[in-house]
Amino acid sequence: MSVGQIRRWESGALAHGVSDPFGQGPLPWLRGAPQYLDDDGQVVPWYVDLAVSSGKSPRRPHLPGPRPADDVRRQIKGFAADGAVSPGGAIDFRITVDPPQEFTVDVYRIGHYRGDGASQVSASPRLSGIAQPAPLEAGRTVSCHHWWQSWRLQVPASWQPGAYVAVLTTADGYRSHVPFTVRDLQARADLLLLLPDITWQAYNLYPEDGRTGASLYHAWDREGRLLGEEQAATTVSFDRPYAGAGLPLHIGHAYDFVRFAERYGYDLAYADARDLHAGRVDPSRYRGLVFPGHDEYWSPPMRRAAENARAAGTSLVFLSANTMYWQVDLAPSPAGAKDRLMSCRKRRGAPGRTALWRDQGQPEQLLLGVQYAGRVPQPSPLVVRNAGHWLWEATGAGEGDEIPGLVAGEADHYFPRVPLPESTERILLAHSPYEGADGRRTHQETSLYRAPSGAYVFASGTFAWSPALDRPGHVDPRIQRATANLLDRICKHV
Repeated sequence: MSVGQIRRWESGALAHGVSDPFGQGPLPWLRGAPQYLDDDGQVVPWYVDLAVSSGKSPRRPHLPGPRPADDVRRQIKGFAADGAVSPGGAIDFRITVDPPQEFTVDVYRIGHYRGDGASQVSASPRLSGIAQPAPLEAGRTVSCHHWWQSWRLQVPASWQPGAYVAVLTTADGYRSHVPFTVRDLQARADLLLLLPDITWQAYNLYPEDGRTGASLYHAWDREGRLLGEEQAATTVSFDRPYAGAGLPLHIGHAYDFVRFAERYGYDLAYADARDLHAGRVDPSRYRGLVFPGHDEYWSPPMRRAAENARAAGTSLVFLSANTMYWQVDLAPSPAGAKDRLMSCRKRRGAPGRTALWRDQGQPEQLLLGVQYAGRVPQPSPLVVRNAGHWLWEATGAGEGDEIPGLVAGEADHYFPRVPLPESTERILLAHSPYEGADGRRTHQETSLYRAPSGAYVFASGTFAWSPALDRPGHVDPRIQRATANLLDRICKHV
């Protein structure tokens, strides 16, 4: 399909630049996700503009329960003025409601909760909603930093740190979401979970309206065409909602790990990637830093912090692929709020080198032990290697065994001509052939090494590792046990 033929409602599948075979992950309020029906009774996704597709006046599908808001009519959309808050602090939300009407905010904490996946912790009174001004545009950069504050959540001191979602619902039944983090960076814990909010924003196409939205991958032109990476934004703002349902692409991968780790009682602290960037994370408080989902965009301070953590004996756990691929810079918003704009020099025709870490002479493999190899068009088996290693202990996995579907989305492997990190032990725990996007035969690898400091560095080398921990339809007991073996060893400082 040519760019000119791409209609705005198809962008949900095309605009993100990578495939996510796992979707958002199970969330209690998304179970039995509502579906729109067109005039022929065919099911179409939430982002279809029924008025445009049918050529008739807008109509509401007859659906039970709340309906997802969209970026065309902006029934209700919002974002948090800061992505994280400490217990006892406050977090402000900026929300637009069109047409203006009352709305409510229900707050959920993500966790296992006996399989529910989340627990409601708060509910707002009925609030008065207003239609906020249109997003501001500066080149391809879209920002809503000028929106008025709509609601302030005073976080009780008793709330547990964790991953939270504010669920916004209008009086006439439209719904959207705002993810945020509650974190206590002064507390000590075995493991610090770092949510990849910088990468989430890189993929955010808000507003996905066929006119103004832009991410680091795509942008719209005024004729409603979806443009490619060469014409996409080079700077994106955190001061805007996430496109569509208000949840970032790949957020489910982080939530998969949260549910698994809390189910089995691991001692977790929480922070965002921007906390690591800003120097708010003291790695000496933790035995391991866990990067649970797709974490592609890293600033130089983030990388230095991870390298310093490794040098000081804090282990690093990377549960996805294509980690630390692009180098980014963070800057204040026009209103002066820190770290609300992210820039990445991706265009290969620009003066100087691109912002790939490997183009800067600092390949990812120097930290991870492997690095990005390419996309995986169809899920493939992960093939176990070195099955006698302690990571595979009691998993039942034998040498050469295949774990179906565990190589998916994107994959890493070891590059023989790229320098390796200094280590006292190093091993590859999977070597999995698959057919790449170009039709050539290639392979995925899972890596583990031990730094001279004693820190372990694990890289799963596939998008599918976290979904295998606690996502219905994707759970694999061998991956669950292997992950427990790794975390137990890190937490016990063996």
